[in-house]
Parts: sequence; structure tokens; C-alpha cells
Amino acid sequence: MPKQKTHSSSKKRFKVTGTGKVLRTQAYRRHILTKKTTKRKRNLRKLLVASPPDQKNILKLIPYK
Repeated sequence: MPKQKTHSSSKKRFKVTGTGKVLRTQAYRRHILTKKTTKRKRNLRKLLVASPPDQKNILKLIPYK
């Protein structure tokens, strides 16, 4: 049986923890940053655990990560 291909953009966007949870970056941090407070931008730097239905799909895209 041949190997599965890893989804190239997904391997750059998601990280898998040691326990198998998927970490993702937060949205709203790309542009129009002048109107956002420093505190809000600082909190958007943190990674979040993806929701369980999303995790299932993401793990299919990155089988070897």
C-alpha cells in the first residue's frame, strides 16, 4: 500500500501535541491592526486547541505529523 500524501498547507498551519490534540493559530491578526488594542493583539498570538470535529479532519490531512 502506498504512503498517503500530506496536505502541504496544513503541515505549515497546524501542530500536533504529544497527547494528539491539534493546535491552531487565531484569526484576526493579519491586517487592520491599528484599531485593535495591544492587549487584544497580544492575546491573539496564543495557539488554541482546534475543536474536536475540526481535529478529526485536520489529522486526516497530516497523517505523519
